[in-house]
Amino acid sequence: MSSAFEANCDGLVGPTHSYVGLSPGNLASTKNAGEVSNPRGAALEGLLKMRRLADLGIPQFVLPPHERPAVSLLKSLGFSGSDETVIETAWKDAPALAAAACSASPMWAANAATVTPSADAGDGRVHLTPANLLTNLHRSLEGPQTTRALRRLFPDESRFAVHDPLPAQPHFADEGAANHVRLCAEHGAPGVNLFVWGREAWGHWDGRFPARQTREAFEAIQRRHGAARAVFPQQGKAAIEGGAFHNDVVCVGTRECLFFHERAFEDRALTEREVRTAAEDLFEPAFVEVSEAELPMADLVASYLFNSQLLVVPGEDRLVLLAPAETRDNPNAFAVAEGLASSNGPIGRVEYVDVRQSMRNGGGPACLRLRVVLTDDELEATNPAQRFTPGLHTTLADWITRRYRDRLAPADLADPLLLTESREALDELTTILDLGGGFYPFQR
Repeated sequence: MSSAFEANCDGLVGPTHSYVGLSPGNLASTKNAGEVSNPRGAALEGLLKMRRLADLGIPQFVLPPHERPAVSLLKSLGFSGSDETVIETAWKDAPALAAAACSASPMWAANAATVTPSADAGDGRVHLTPANLLTNLHRSLEGPQTTRALRRLFPDESRFAVHDPLPAQPHFADEGAANHVRLCAEHGAPGVNLFVWGREAWGHWDGRFPARQTREAFEAIQRRHGAARAVFPQQGKAAIEGGAFHNDVVCVGTRECLFFHERAFEDRALTEREVRTAAEDLFEPAFVEVSEAELPMADLVASYLFNSQLLVVPGEDRLVLLAPAETRDNPNAFAVAEGLASSNGPIGRVEYVDVRQSMRNGGGPACLRLRVVLTDDELEATNPAQRFTPGLHTTLADWITRRYRDRLAPADLADPLLLTESREALDELTTILDLGGGFYPFQR
């Protein structure tokens, strides 16, 4: 077994962070639609979370925002003229399309890709498949640029395989690592991969909200990566109906611990049996379940307890749960969280972090990061300019303060000046993170 650790790749919040309510089934996004956002504050919140993990000794990387507004989408849909004219016309004639083109949703890096570490992959490389995210228009734009970003962060093809997204077809609807959990004895040891799906491609779905992940998409990724010891549990229908649009709203796991709500899986007993079977001779899984009586779905979604980061912190024997401030503010969720440490289970303590700007769009601490298990040699093969350090924190905080607005109403997205501001900001970021020439479409 090689030495390895779990790195976090956090999405940097983009200059067009806004509340326009683009995601059916995401109750926070719908509730806060039309409110005024603070892109500068959101980006600085994200940086502080990255700094907190880096200070704990956990490797941390920065994933760049995508170019928004996505003028190329609007031009492909028949809008013509200068880029500024395209934006003005789109907001006048097709505001829903214009809003989708402005979304800063790539900040939620848990949806960036599904990752298989080298310890589980058939060829001994780290495999990443960027998600096609085709259930929602605004997110379906992300795949190509995410692929480019991941190939820049993980450039060594002898160690990393960054695949293209799955075909953009409803049968292969893929939402990335937000629906994937890996359990193991140690990060460098072989593990068990839970690929949690919402619907089957040829099945009938009649839910109030969409089931975004198909089983067939995850089966294709498992084959593509050669991911060992795969389990395919179905996400609980009641969870989706209650506002858990991704499994990471009702479940989080790392090492031997699977921490979940009783409605997380459609067949909880079957899921446990299959995980135990897959983990046989490797480790003993630790199942930490929270009942509906302890934490009703309404409180779960309001608090995002399970959209926390479950961390292996160097020097600590038990896991640390990094929960959003909303968990602390919700009496039922707070009681569950604080009860974890006193239970003498795998989770030793809980910390809280403020990511309220992201939370108002339905994205907690776990939504903002993509987990990638790396060995020491694999870490050395990454792009060093994207590795989070105190120095990079200072540089990015200065960049955000100079380049981002601190107030953005939905109507402000129609301002052509925002396009210029965003492009100038991203042009500078390209140099800061050493992303290479032509990284963004406007640079090409």
